[in-house]
Amino acid sequence: MSGDELRALTEILRDSHRLVFFGGAGVSTESGIPDFRSADGLYSEKYKATFSPEELVSHTFYEKYPEEFFSFYREKLINREAKPNGAHLALARLEELGRLAAIVTQNIDGLHQQAGSKRVYELHGSTLRNYCESCGEFYPVEHIITHQPIPCCDKCGGRVKPDVVLYEEPLNGGVIEGAVSAIAAADTLIIGGTSLVVQPAASFIRYFRGSHLVVINMTATGADRAAELVIRQPIGTVLPAAAAGL
Repeated sequence: MSGDELRALTEILRDSHRLVFFGGAGVSTESGIPDFRSADGLYSEKYKATFSPEELVSHTFYEKYPEEFFSFYREKLINREAKPNGAHLALARLEELGRLAAIVTQNIDGLHQQAGSKRVYELHGSTLRNYCESCGEFYPVEHIITHQPIPCCDKCGGRVKPDVVLYEEPLNGGVIEGAVSAIAAADTLIIGGTSLVVQPAASFIRYFRGSHLVVINMTATGADRAAELVIRQPIGTVLPAAAAGL
């Protein structure tokens, strides 16, 4: 990151009082959590088929092959050892300073909350929450890990489902409303760690009408052309450096 980019971002943060951060998988890769799309397709001898990661986390696959779903889910999507990185911690600090109004995240790892952020809209849910499909009882992630192959409810015996939005499932209406309202009211929107390819989440940025649009991502995004500032550096380095200048 050049000195000019750092100074420009710091000035934008200094000018912001209703900042919203819209983030994706690239925020958590620096915590050691891989983008699940990079995972190899799962070959199942039982079904004689190769499944893409998107298929493996679809509602259809969950219903049809629950054992295979939970096997992939435990291996690829639960990351209990991951810790917040510089980006998570910098955003929590910006909230403490009264500059960050909300985080809108596509991630399901809960690292923003672990870093201390309070207002987080999790568009795709969280691996840390799980519920019985029959009686609604909630369970921590440890229940999914220890109850194999298919986790069941201790109270009624129903299947326990992760509170994550699978492919083919709709996003939570209340979360959408909160996220869109926050973006619409923002004076600054920082898009970080996402290439803006996952819909409908990526479409929410069109509600932004504020003064500063910033993109921090290693690859090109659909928002680059409209952005005031585009930085092609790791977000876990960029955000702490800029926030330190406040």
